[in-house]
Amino acid sequence: MTDAIDPDLIERGRKMFAGDWHFIWASPSIETLPPMGSVEIAFAGRSNVGKSSLINALTGRNALARTSHTPGRTQELIFFEGPPNAGLRLVDMPGYGYAAASKAKVASWTSLIHHFLQGRATLARVYVLIDGRHGLKDVDLDILKTLDKAAVSYQIVLTKADQVKAAELAERVTATVAALAKHPAAFPEVLTTSSRTGAGMPELRAAMIRLLDERR
Repeated sequence: MTDAIDPDLIERGRKMFAGDWHFIWASPSIETLPPMGSVEIAFAGRSNVGKSSLINALTGRNALARTSHTPGRTQELIFFEGPPNAGLRLVDMPGYGYAAASKAKVASWTSLIHHFLQGRATLARVYVLIDGRHGLKDVDLDILKTLDKAAVSYQIVLTKADQVKAAELAERVTATVAALAKHPAAFPEVLTTSSRTGAGMPELRAAMIRLLDERR
């Protein structure tokens, strides 16, 4: 599912994410974004796909990102910053595909996301989280098209891998990789993770370290 990753990248990722991560900013509109500085990596996904849980698992903190059983609760771009020497921010984006939200609210979220993607020079990559139990849905393909149009590099992360049988998960990864061939801005490798067990977190941290190295 993933290529072998340099043990040095794994260790550097472990050290960086073991440092002090903290909330720094919440932006309900494009006008309220924080000044650009550190490299930013954003997390997108359907409501309740597990974005906040993944951020908490990455950083080893139970309550850094607010989790909720209520879909659509995150209505802002939430920024977290790492240790001073890390030079990295994580961005929790509003969940998409929540049908029970009002059309006006969905339009507001969509506008915020699109403007952020198209105008943020410090944004290095978007990790698009897909529920590993279900795979890509039409609403996910819509956001991939948006990322392609904005020419923002993105990578798919299948979440909740512990809730899928290994053979089924392997089939889902294969199907996802095949679907990504049609998307020019997509990174071809698909990562699999479980926030509950920690599976895939070392590889995801290492991928971010590799991305930081490329940006420097």
